[in-house]
Amino acid sequence: MRALPATVLAVCGLIASACGGTGSGGAAAGQAAPATTAAQASPPSSSSSAKQSPPDAKPLDGKVVVIDPGHNGANYRHPAEINRKVNVLTQWKACDTTGTSTNSGYSEAAFTWDVSRRMTKILEGRGATVKLTRTSNNGVGPCITERAAIGNKAKADAAISVHADGAAPAGHGFHVIMPKKINGPVDKVVGASSKLGIAVRDAFHKGTGLPYSTYIGKNALNYRSDLGGLNLSTVPKIFVECGNMRNATEAAKFQDPKFRQKIALALANGLQHYLEA
Repeated sequence: MRALPATVLAVCGLIASACGGTGSGGAAAGQAAPATTAAQASPPSSSSSAKQSPPDAKPLDGKVVVIDPGHNGANYRHPAEINRKVNVLTQWKACDTTGTSTNSGYSEAAFTWDVSRRMTKILEGRGATVKLTRTSNNGVGPCITERAAIGNKAKADAAISVHADGAAPAGHGFHVIMPKKINGPVDKVVGASSKLGIAVRDAFHKGTGLPYSTYIGKNALNYRSDLGGLNLSTVPKIFVECGNMRNATEAAKFQDPKFRQKIALALANGLQHYLEA
């Protein structure tokens, strides 16, 4: 999630376009989240049968999910545009940032775009309406304020911003970022966002096998008040830092399409667990 020096970004930008493919990633693409209710012990009565979902109903029918793939592939080419300051209520911050990359040049923007597209396919297959905050990985922005506004306008039942960190190489593991109360619009959804964060944390840990972060947060949970995408949200929203792109072991996993599919499935399962609770 951390920005890179301009000299490195120029190289990352040339490489990233070749790294963000969205192959099938294996048979897990359509795997459903584990069942959350036990089977009934006896056949339902005729009155209860009438209230059951139709046979072709999907678990997330009627739910709206907004996915925010962090950064964008051409941000590094437009420093003036992404560096302009915007108000996130607790401070003024850059409109957007470039993101980080692996040491081999696989960019965070390409990673988040690929995972987000895979997650979209899974969630739509389960009946959800999914909206993305950007439509490609070769554009600029949108600003962090606009990313929050997209979720608000969609009246999302849940929103998730997908990222990967750029910490010191020895650090490893994932963490989930949730909002704090700031006497602002996010306050009314801080509780729901925390429940969403815990559901995603648990599903991500189980589905990917990645450990909790060794360098930030507690039990892979981190509460912040400086992120515009959270501060300005009026719907339950979290950020997920899927791991450390500067850690060699995690970088290798993130560059594997099959592992990115595993990440997407784990995130989709976490969202479903929250939405069904």
